[in-house]
Amino acid sequence: MTGSKDCALLVVDVQQGLFEKATPIYRAEELLENITSLIDQAHSTNTPVFYIQHSDSRSLVRGSPEWQLHSRLQPLSTDNIVHKKSGNAFEETTLDGSLRAKNITTVVVTGLVTHGCVRATCIGALKSGYKVILVKDAHSNFSNQAAQRIEEVNQKLSEKNVELRSTAMVDFRKGAV
Repeated sequence: MTGSKDCALLVVDVQQGLFEKATPIYRAEELLENITSLIDQAHSTNTPVFYIQHSDSRSLVRGSPEWQLHSRLQPLSTDNIVHKKSGNAFEETTLDGSLRAKNITTVVVTGLVTHGCVRATCIGALKSGYKVILVKDAHSNFSNQAAQRIEEVNQKLSEKNVELRSTAMVDFRKGAV
């Protein structure tokens, strides 16, 4: 089956170290199930998948066990890996050029953390001219107010023309909608 030729899935910072914080990832199991379901659907429709990996000098040191993608994520050789050092996955990375080379106009965003890199990447995608779909049940964080932060970010981003969809409402055969 072929997917929408202009759509890509972005999996932002689903890295082992973020699952090892003192405050656990909110609804971690549901998050991982939703993200892996989206990845499987993308793969089955030949929709490009981009794994974004953050690195810094404190907790996600490049090459360390904490920096590695979560063990439930198993990128295929055809998937794309993008390394970043700031919250916005479009800032000083190969992401925009890689998406444009594939004629991608819509990005479906998932990952960690809601109020950090997920938010910044959605805003970066908008500023770069992409249609942005944020999967509202496929991003999370490790805050004590995690549910509230997710709701606030969903609301604020929807006001900026980010489209919100549940995992169940994403259909890569139809351009993710």
